[in-house]
Amino acid sequence: MDSTFLKFALPALAAFAISATPASAVEQNCRFIQAKADREACYKRQEDELAAKRKPAAPAAESTSLESLRQMRQDDDAVYRSINNICRGC
Repeated sequence: MDSTFLKFALPALAAFAISATPASAVEQNCRFIQAKADREACYKRQEDELAAKRKPAAPAAESTSLESLRQMRQDDDAVYRSINNICRGC
């Protein structure tokens, strides 16, 4: 049982360690740049990258949501038409 645990735990731990390290290094590397212009350029790059990540979804997503809404309304209309053909109170 121990060898099976080690077979899966070690690679998972290694993958986690590798994926977590670069993210923290990117955030902190600007602080240690001595030249003021280079440091400010580094902060500007990080700010631009963060803004790109936070950017809202493309307008194409809105058109697909509008299209799906239109399709749902058509489906609802078809269901309502079929319900009207059912005899109520028979």
